[in-house]
Amino acid sequence: MCKDNATSVNEIFLQGFKNLYNYNIVFFLFILLIFIVILVGNLLIIVSVSVSQQLRHPMYFFLKNLSTADVLLASNILPALLHVILWEGGHLSLTGCILQYYVHSCLLIAQSYILTVMSYDRYLAICYPLHYATIINTKNCLYLVSFSWIFSCILMSSELIIIVQMEFCGSSVIDHYFCDIAEILQISTSYNMILMWDDFVVSLLCVFFPFLLIVSSYICIFFTILKISSMSGQKKAFSTCSSHLLMVCVYYGTLNSIYIVPSGDNSQNDNKFKSLIYIVLPPLINPIVYSLRNREMIESIKTLTYKHVRAEKCWRV
Repeated sequence: MCKDNATSVNEIFLQGFKNLYNYNIVFFLFILLIFIVILVGNLLIIVSVSVSQQLRHPMYFFLKNLSTADVLLASNILPALLHVILWEGGHLSLTGCILQYYVHSCLLIAQSYILTVMSYDRYLAICYPLHYATIINTKNCLYLVSFSWIFSCILMSSELIIIVQMEFCGSSVIDHYFCDIAEILQISTSYNMILMWDDFVVSLLCVFFPFLLIVSSYICIFFTILKISSMSGQKKAFSTCSSHLLMVCVYYGTLNSIYIVPSGDNSQNDNKFKSLIYIVLPPLINPIVYSLRNREMIESIKTLTYKHVRAEKCWRV
């Protein structure tokens, strides 16, 4: 119960980018274009991997799940952002705010675990090629991916339980375009040390430890590649993991830019733009990296497009 006649918060007002209100149409179109590119690029990967016989490989199965997380992450935040930009702010129920944060965090954790699984896949493929087919079989792939999705939801459930028991009284204005942990703590009047410690533990389990595993995997991969005698063999081995390594750098680089790198004087605006970068950049870069740098993916997309065009012509006839 709220004390001292304070009003219980049932609805949140998201202010968005106040300094860009004069350019809201241009900003709206820019974000809309990015959202469309993210959806088209990642859905193309999902469909291609699902229907193509050429892409029946564990790495593409993991990539499909990563693209699924990218689509869901963008769809959770960007439509709401478009509404906030167009109407110079937006209202969201407290329940919707908490749910948005929960879904957002689950998807970020799932991305982290899937990237870790992909690094393990590359580690086995390069360091232990003779054991690769035995370990990374269809059954184990399903186990690894299922763990990534389910454990991310379980981890965030502890925070969700704490948040729903907190009191929200007084101010209902959030100077942001979506509900993140800092903004939820800002409008809460409850003792939040337990939530902060829980968030710290979750961050260790879903960001720090997976990052250590990825770094350890690539250290082993690089030493194994250096042992290859021919230069062509080294290039071929490195090319099999270069796309994934680039995605790891983009994911953790953008994530650390907001949670580790200190902000400047205009910290709130800095955080808004940094968070926009880590929400938009990985889903945007992922299809480009895996499409333009992968011959099998390009051929699969061409075949899929050709079949669609041919089917459309036959339907018209």
